[in-house]
Amino acid sequence: MQFASIRLLTADLERLVEFYEQATGLPATRYTPDFAELRTPGATLAIGSLRTPELAGNPHVAAAANRSAIIEFHVEDVDATYQRIAELLGPDVVQTPTTMPWGNRSLLFRDPDGNLVNFFTPVTSAAQQRFARQAVS
Repeated sequence: MQFASIRLLTADLERLVEFYEQATGLPATRYTPDFAELRTPGATLAIGSLRTPELAGNPHVAAAANRSAIIEFHVEDVDATYQRIAELLGPDVVQTPTTMPWGNRSLLFRDPDGNLVNFFTPVTSAAQQRFARQAVS
């Protein structure tokens, strides 16, 4: 089994897609007005409109505010990334780049829908070894 993606459901697909394109520097593929994806070497961030459950034949699935998940991106240099996107994030920064006890330097912020996002860079040798097999772009 291989983890493939996380899908966010949103009331404003274009706003959320544009935010993630700017934050990650990755282009999104917009398949329909209701569905887009940002692909990374490890997994895909899928973004669907609130209509996507209905289109899939399950209109009773609804998006809800999630306060327990964190969407994480392994970045080459979290400090440089923060400098690049600080203006985009504005007041939605939860934690500026900070070295965590497990060896990752971490930037936490909220996307326009309030989802918690972590951009991180392994900085200790132990943390770097854990991620040595993963490609970063």
